[in-house]
Amino acid sequence: QVQLVESGGGLVQPGGSLRLSCAASGMIFNLYRMGWYRQAPGKERELVAAITSYGSTNYADSVKGRFTISRDNAKNTVYLQMNSLKPEDTALYYCNRADSSTWGWGQGTQVTVSS
Repeated sequence: QVQLVESGGGLVQPGGSLRLSCAASGMIFNLYRMGWYRQAPGKERELVAAITSYGSTNYADSVKGRFTISRDNAKNTVYLQMNSLKPEDTALYYCNRADSSTWGWGQGTQVTVSS
């Protein structure tokens, strides 16, 4: 059974940084393009960053130049380094597949950017 466990969120001031981690299990991790999604209150979930099994990345325009996605296939883990955080980055962040389908969603990790 696929399990996704996100961690690393928290409260940070504008301009600050956080590094999110997602530990995946129950699948052959390096077969899948993985992504970080976020959902702010009252808004739909959106894909903000994705990475293929061999490391090619894509970003939403809203985070380009500030966020960096990476993965460690040996540890079945995907990361999101978030720099220059803005209040509009406040959301619940999730990881999941970023290709033709998604697995069940984990609990997510809350990121709050506020002074």
